[in-house]
Amino acid sequence: MSQRIPVFVYATDPVSQAGISAQLRGRPELHLLEDSDVDSATVAIVIVDDVDGETARIVTAIQRNGCPRVVLVATRLDDAAVLAAVEAGACALLRRSEASPERLATAVQAAAAGDGNVPPDLLGRLLAQVSRLQRDVLAPRGLTLSGLGSREIEVLRLVADGLDTNEIADKLCYSERTVKNVIHDVTTRLNLRNRSHAVAYAMRLGLL
Repeated sequence: MSQRIPVFVYATDPVSQAGISAQLRGRPELHLLEDSDVDSATVAIVIVDDVDGETARIVTAIQRNGCPRVVLVATRLDDAAVLAAVEAGACALLRRSEASPERLATAVQAAAAGDGNVPPDLLGRLLAQVSRLQRDVLAPRGLTLSGLGSREIEVLRLVADGLDTNEIADKLCYSERTVKNVIHDVTTRLNLRNRSHAVAYAMRLGLL
């Protein structure tokens, strides 16, 4: 048998927490942790009624305590709630009415493996919302979902080709100061160490 996955269960009410924990305690693939051991969890299961600002704060707090993967179980999941859950950092979503022990265990295993899980009927709507976000909000500002603008990608592409700041400025008809500012903005905004790290980031996203 493969190693059991350490799981932390959190609910906004103690009855739900006790109920979900009781359902999962007998699962051979899962190891349920006590509240004080959240920093040892690989996956956290969070049970809420609505996906709102408080839910986002709970997910963020759990991740800051050392548990990076969160499976969110919500009573109400509509289009807005799905997008809010993704923005909060949840990697898997389940409706509370569909959260059987088998489905919860499957979602936890997927989360532990780095995969996501969204109800099939909501996945297409989530993709449509992401598409609208790109078209209506990011694109008019020259940005992409990667967090990089078209000008930033163009500069990083030339950095990857081995051009220095002066050569990039000449090729793009920018000042050297503009090129330096573009690279500085990218590394600062995305918490990257230097221009080489920025190039590697763009390459991993398939932008170069």
